[in-house]
Amino acid sequence: MEILTPHERDIGALNFRVLRLLPSAANQMVGPFIFFDHFGPVTMPPGEGMDVRPHPHIGLATVTYLFEGGILHRDSAGSVQPIRPGDVNWMSAGRGIVHSERTPPALREAGHRLHGIQTWLALPAAKEQSAPAFSHHPADSLPVLDENGVSLRLIAGTHQGLRAPAPVFSPTLYAALEFEAGATFTLTPEHQQRAVYLVQGEADIDGTPLAPQHMAVLEPGTSVQICSDTGARVMLAGGAELEGRRFIWWNFVASSKELIEDAKLRWSERRFDAVPGENGFIPLP
Repeated sequence: MEILTPHERDIGALNFRVLRLLPSAANQMVGPFIFFDHFGPVTMPPGEGMDVRPHPHIGLATVTYLFEGGILHRDSAGSVQPIRPGDVNWMSAGRGIVHSERTPPALREAGHRLHGIQTWLALPAAKEQSAPAFSHHPADSLPVLDENGVSLRLIAGTHQGLRAPAPVFSPTLYAALEFEAGATFTLTPEHQQRAVYLVQGEADIDGTPLAPQHMAVLEPGTSVQICSDTGARVMLAGGAELEGRRFIWWNFVASSKELIEDAKLRWSERRFDAVPGENGFIPLP
């Protein structure tokens, strides 16, 4: 078991810092997960909110999972979709998509708390040049498993016969777990690569404590016991190892440097499709 320590990142568009677990020096990916950020909880006073201007992606799928607050998603495929706690917005960039993320007007006016996890899943090489796509899956459409004081909500992929509705491109495990005090959860080796992230509370893995906001990357092929004496919120992430190396630069993920360079040129020349209703954009860094 390897423990990943969070690194703070200051993302100006969010007006607050985030904790980044992936990619790390030790692990670029766990299964298809190549990016894992924990943001908040942060209190937004009335009149303030998140404003991430239109920006591009290639070669990945994005998932933002909220515990508190709300985000309004717009993209160049024409999607306009609020996301609320427990929902899944699944956006597959393929050969290229542009999107913005903003606080919905009603929440901005009233003030609110924002807390969640943003992940990117690298696409298999055969899907990197696929058409961009978006789907929304409300919280009540996600499979839920309640046993032994643990409630598991499957965000994407499969777990113990359950299958989430998001259209994944490779074997995937992504789940949110809520532990009651004294609860225990057994994670089987169903998936090749697995990681456990402690969002809040107290938990241990096979008797070894896991610090809050740290990620444990597990040994393949083993079952582990995740226990919490006092209650916890935990995320599971993983799946099958993708073929070959991935390159990551800014918002672009690809199996070749050439695809990255092509995306940089297309964005600098404004050849990506625009987001309807949006005028601004984030330039190349």
